[in-house]
Amino acid sequence: MSLAVLALILFVSIFLLVLYGYPVAFTLGGLSLIYAFCFLDAAVLTLLPNRVMGVMENSVLLAVPLFIFMGIMLEKSGLAERMLNSMASLFGGVRGGMAVSVIIVGALLAASTGIVGATVITMGLISLPPMLRQGYPPTVATGVIAASGTLGQIIPPSVVLVLLGSVLQVSVGSLFRAALYPSLLLVGAYVVYILALGYLRPRVFPLPEGARARWDKELWIKALQSLLLPLLLIIAVLGSILAGVASPTEAAGVGAAGAVLLTATQGRLDWSVTKLVCRDTTHLTSMVFMILLGATTFSLVFRELGGDRFLVSLIERSDLPEYQFLALVMVVVFIAGFFIDFIEIVFIIVPVVTPVFVAYGTDLIWLGILLGINLQTSFLSPPFGFALFYLKGVAPPEVTTAHLYRGIIPFLIIQVLLLAVVVFYPEWLGVRG
Repeated sequence: MSLAVLALILFVSIFLLVLYGYPVAFTLGGLSLIYAFCFLDAAVLTLLPNRVMGVMENSVLLAVPLFIFMGIMLEKSGLAERMLNSMASLFGGVRGGMAVSVIIVGALLAASTGIVGATVITMGLISLPPMLRQGYPPTVATGVIAASGTLGQIIPPSVVLVLLGSVLQVSVGSLFRAALYPSLLLVGAYVVYILALGYLRPRVFPLPEGARARWDKELWIKALQSLLLPLLLIIAVLGSILAGVASPTEAAGVGAAGAVLLTATQGRLDWSVTKLVCRDTTHLTSMVFMILLGATTFSLVFRELGGDRFLVSLIERSDLPEYQFLALVMVVVFIAGFFIDFIEIVFIIVPVVTPVFVAYGTDLIWLGILLGINLQTSFLSPPFGFALFYLKGVAPPEVTTAHLYRGIIPFLIIQVLLLAVVVFYPEWLGVRG
């Protein structure tokens, strides 16, 4: 049996063990080391310490714990609830106005935090009960919350894009810049869908008795005040990256400090909150970096076995066109998202297929955006979409899993259409020149 075939068996074995429930980091690193001891020269393992130190010295990856800290701190600040109340009052007389408010606030939270779990749980807690009380069908209410909560996968600054930039070895700032227009188009498509649904089927969005659209100056000032602080934070973080003033890591540091200040301005910053945020940040960061170190070991062994060269030669011999291979990868990533977390997909699947795309001459920035949108879509997809599980955990008992599954279908269709637009017309959105 050739070493290249062993490399593919290693990949499949790891994938199956992860699906079975074994810890990802130790499965990646442990099984790769076993294969290296059994089938490779022991001298290969002397390369591993340099690889590990290269990961630990990567300054771009410092943005990961800083963005995680920023997201968790903002979750505790109470800004989301304040923004939602202001927006709901502003659109109170518009059919679907509360749903539109949830989408807008979800997008702002996504741009501020980039953490799907935190956004979905926060929006579920503060917006699902009032939507149900107003008479929204559970399918519509849960669909809106789950879809808007997962915008953090693609709206920069996104932890997913930071990790993809590291694995694809492309500029994180370029990924952020390329993701801007597709993410805005997605938010706009969600809003248009809700307004169209309210126009075509007004019974879906009942209005409270005596409700009317309020456009008075005082209400606008209140709404803008509630949005001002998060917008300033977004501009400070994302604007500095896009303008080239700061690197993603430096901007993440500014964002983390800004999140602390915003929480303090809301009167929510105390020792217990700080301790909780630091604990959760350490937990999530440790998980990410343990998986990253395991993935580094896997990548080294896979390449020394000749797995990447074998895949490239296999695709070349099959004469598979670039777009057909892209479609195959997108389907695999989409299905994998049913079962495993996006971090595991980024570190297991993406490094394996990247050399093939490099051989095709594929624009890796474009590929990174496609993967980000695809991972976001998989977060919403029944039966195992993680966003649906997060929302179900905070939903009242009368909201069933069937409600979540049915409610998310229109938003999945919108995301698939966006994915198609980015695939076939990337120049329209500035994703590829």
